Amino acid sequence: MKSVLLIGMGQFGQLLGEKLVNMGDEVMIVDKDEHIINAIAPKYTNAVIANCMNADNLKTMDIPSYDVCVVTIADDFQSSLEITSVLKDLGAKYVVSKANTEIQRKFLFRIGADEVIYPNRDIAEKLAVRINAQKVYDYIELDSEHAVFELAVPNKWIGKTIREANPRAQYQLNILTIKKGNKIMPAPTPDTAFEEGDKMVVFGNTEQIIAFTNKKR
Repeated sequence: MKSVLLIGMGQFGQLLGEKLVNMGDEVMIVDKDEHIINAIAPKYTNAVIANCMNADNLKTMDIPSYDVCVVTIADDFQSSLEITSVLKDLGAKYVVSKANTEIQRKFLFRIGADEVIYPNRDIAEKLAVRINAQKVYDYIELDSEHAVFELAVPNKWIGKTIREANPRAQYQLNILTIKKGNKIMPAPTPDTAFEEGDKMVVFGNTEQIIAFTNKKR
């Protein structure tokens, strides 16, 4: 369980807040719009109506006590920038800020954000990968060259073991897990056999994996 300070309760902030609460986190929400706060406050550990551009308001929130502070203000980048900076000055352990452009992302890092999320870019990248790859169920980028993919097992591998298919030598694929229906095999062995309907979670070079998925299956 994490203690989270969530600043900015627009659409993205509300979706994030709901997910965090559902995962058991203690979430304090802050927004300057009293109508938004009054409407959603019962769902959260605590809720405050405040303009966080005022550093004095932030000082009253015991910033160092939170595991994570998240700034999701989307319509006023100057506010996001200043709030991120003040949070770090007040001793925030870890600050995550939301950016809408690459330039915003760079500035947020420069003034101290520990992590910057860029939803529009992330969604675009995932969609581009899924358009260009066959039977990709999920995709997590680790850096500019490597990623983790959830893929359908190729038809020609059905009935073969991992040793026989030899994905690492043949395609530079490192199999992390195999999903058999609702069951996950966290540590498949070389003798684990692929079955109809299996999915595999693999790690490797993004371009190589996409090329692999586009081969005749």
